[in-house]
Amino acid sequence: MIFGYIRVSTDKQTVSNQRFEINGFCSRNVLVVDRWIEETISGTKKVHERKLGQLIQNMQRGDILICSELSRLGRNLLMIMGILNECMNRDIQVWTIKDNYRLGSDISSKVLAFAFGLAAEIERNLISQRTKEALARKRAEGTTLGRPKGSKSQVKKLTGREAEIQRLMEKNISQSDIARIMGVHRMTVAAYLKSLQCNRQIIP
Repeated sequence: MIFGYIRVSTDKQTVSNQRFEINGFCSRNVLVVDRWIEETISGTKKVHERKLGQLIQNMQRGDILICSELSRLGRNLLMIMGILNECMNRDIQVWTIKDNYRLGSDISSKVLAFAFGLAAEIERNLISQRTKEALARKRAEGTTLGRPKGSKSQVKKLTGREAEIQRLMEKNISQSDIARIMGVHRMTVAAYLKSLQCNRQIIP
């Protein structure tokens, strides 16, 4: 069987993006998800406290677990490795879309999974450390941190997703449905489309 796993950390996030990615992947590869598992829970929670843990215990040899990326399984190296090790011991395959991994019980999969998890953990720690050092330096220099009161962020939530939006529009999908897929308010989509049309970056 093929299982689609979706996890978000808070109820303010949406599962639509991950479901859209998994459905798109399955469509391109002529696959069908037999069962969906969705949960709203921190990736730092112990696996046995999550639906994912129950799922893995009930999966059978040869089953496939598909998720958008490995970070959906956990937020630290030890947890991700523990989950992958359990899956590999049970001969369960783990496929990820963004990372493009097909992890099974073979030794190359184990090495790849370990290398990825280690690199991801190191990168997160480095980013965190660089951020802390930069903030400390700015405070020492007397710089006021944070966005000035009353100012608006210039970073749009949908920046970089023009091609995806274009494909959805070509399929005559409404702005409301596009908003749900993208995980934003429909007014955000409307405003973004208007700005793109003005810049001639998207076909109305």
